Amino acid sequence: MSSPAEFQLASPPSDGISSVTFAPAGSLNTDMLLASCWDSTLRLYNAATNTLLANFAHASAVLDSTFGPEGRVCYSGAVDGSLSSCDITTGAQSTLGGHAQGIRCVKFDPATGLVVTGSWDESVKLWDARTARCVSTHQQSAKVFAMACTSDSKLIVGTADRHILIWDLRKMESVLQRRESSLKFQTRCIQPFSNGHGYVLGSIEGRIAVEYIDPSPAVQQKKYAFKCHRVPINGVNTIYPVNSISFHPLYNTFASGGGDGIVSIWDGLNKRRICQLRPYPTSIASLAFNHDGSLLAIASSYTFEEGEKDMPNDAIFIRRITDADVQPK
Repeated sequence: MSSPAEFQLASPPSDGISSVTFAPAGSLNTDMLLASCWDSTLRLYNAATNTLLANFAHASAVLDSTFGPEGRVCYSGAVDGSLSSCDITTGAQSTLGGHAQGIRCVKFDPATGLVVTGSWDESVKLWDARTARCVSTHQQSAKVFAMACTSDSKLIVGTADRHILIWDLRKMESVLQRRESSLKFQTRCIQPFSNGHGYVLGSIEGRIAVEYIDPSPAVQQKKYAFKCHRVPINGVNTIYPVNSISFHPLYNTFASGGGDGIVSIWDGLNKRRICQLRPYPTSIASLAFNHDGSLLAIASSYTFEEGEKDMPNDAIFIRRITDADVQPK
């Protein structure tokens, strides 16, 4: 059940939710929310009015999506490797191209006008949003499992071999940095600091790492990792994956969602948890703050940490955020 501080979106997906993302600042309607789904749909909601605006059908499961320039177009990547564009104002859909295997991540960088796709075929492709054409392909060290763009056009890629590759989208001739994750287990999610100076990693083993991009030893000494999303069950500490991380746009604090159905909000700079939200019906598959941090979208959708079993229906909750929830203390 939802609390007075939140509500559940009507017309939820009929199968697993892979990602949720709000329209960025400067969009035609910043209350728009995209939900990519395993039921082969990309759903567009107005979170403020709790309305399903559009339901874009795809040929296969949709793994990620993002808004393009001014929130007029959205882009989605599917398990069949196709990259699609959907015009929000006209409803027109088209396939721009794709990868040899599933597209796991889709991001848009407004500074360069590039749509970036990361795939299980071990490559990243850059697409010009104006011409809808692929402009370059860049080999990665293994399958792309997570990806993020920073505010200064850095691209951070997390691969299946636990490597972190940092690129500059304006100069893709060679990788800027190649690192091994400080977490011992598979990378599940990456999100950049609001100020672009670093990023946070989440792993399948209930840990989060706070990392910095500046390679100087003085800055690298600040990085650290901590345990989270662990629940004592019958005296045994059960560990759940960190499925999603989202940064608050004003305070540079961040929310994490895990397979335990818990959302926690952290002050990474001061190394403390600010609060923990009420338990949700099942795994937190994805999280997203809106453009001003007043809303948090929470996708409650089982992510199969415990194999096949009966679970509650998929749901997207919209939580109204107060300063007490996210402001460093």
